[in-house]
Amino acid sequence: MVNKMGEIKLQPIIQVKNLTKRYNKAQQLAVNNISFDVQPGEFFAFLGPNGAGKTTTISILTTTLSKTSGDITIAGYNINNQSKDIRQNVGIVFQNPSLDLYLTAEENIRFHVSLYGDYQYKPTYRLMPQEYKSLVTQLADFLDIGEDLFKPLRTFSGGMKRKLEIIRSLMHKPKILFLDEPTQGLDAVSRRDLWGYLRKVSKEQKTTIFLTTHYIEEAEFADRVCIVNHGQIAFLGTPAEMKNRLMDNYLLLDAENRSLLASELRPFKTEITPDGKFKVHFDEQTPQHIFSQIKTSLLQLEIHTPSLEEAYMNLIDSKNLEAVQ
Repeated sequence: MVNKMGEIKLQPIIQVKNLTKRYNKAQQLAVNNISFDVQPGEFFAFLGPNGAGKTTTISILTTTLSKTSGDITIAGYNINNQSKDIRQNVGIVFQNPSLDLYLTAEENIRFHVSLYGDYQYKPTYRLMPQEYKSLVTQLADFLDIGEDLFKPLRTFSGGMKRKLEIIRSLMHKPKILFLDEPTQGLDAVSRRDLWGYLRKVSKEQKTTIFLTTHYIEEAEFADRVCIVNHGQIAFLGTPAEMKNRLMDNYLLLDAENRSLLASELRPFKTEITPDGKFKVHFDEQTPQHIFSQIKTSLLQLEIHTPSLEEAYMNLIDSKNLEAVQ
């Protein structure tokens, strides 16, 4: 597809138009007429509070739940009559692990690919086709558990189990990897390491990643974030756009000679805090530009740049939703 500027525009790998879901006997819609696209290779974060419609939406996109209405295409296939083709093009890491702790890591993978028809089951790893063995070892080394591939899963840490689930989901070389709360229950170090590997998968395997998470800071790495609340889209854009739209960047300054500092800050958008300090907004100027205008000796200097989590909490505040939408 070529746009008006003559540039090649890729077809979205996920297209959702007017998706609606109403559960039986429910008074309110679980998903209320939402539309969005995801581009090939994009890291897309789908966020929202409990009950917002996240799980319902991802269940529909992965063909495990039927929609009430709307149009959806995944990897070029229509969800209405090509669900099998869709499943062959997506990998899924569920919120709750689905591993057999009494098997080795490789046995878990072997049973999985056999159930999904990717490879015919053989009773031992040695009897599996060379293509399977090469792919398993490649992915295991890629995610840094190659030395543990033939160890019982009950010896694995939580982070290692998550890596194994990612390996399973990548065995059929999916175009899209759906991650539903992938780091839930992991400690901070395991979460950090896992995200390092996921970014590596996204970059080197050219895999589109569709993420849902309660850890909002994890979405800082996303190309775009989509916030849903009460079944509707409250925001869709980059993390930077979300923070700039909903939060302020500012300096917090104080000096012994406050009157002199106030005169130097007169050209800038400045507020006085309840305790008499100076809150200087710098959306249009850089902190360095503001510093260059200050000659007064400072007692306090703080630079506040909002986190994505702060912007998210500000957004889901019911008082802000209507204004944003």
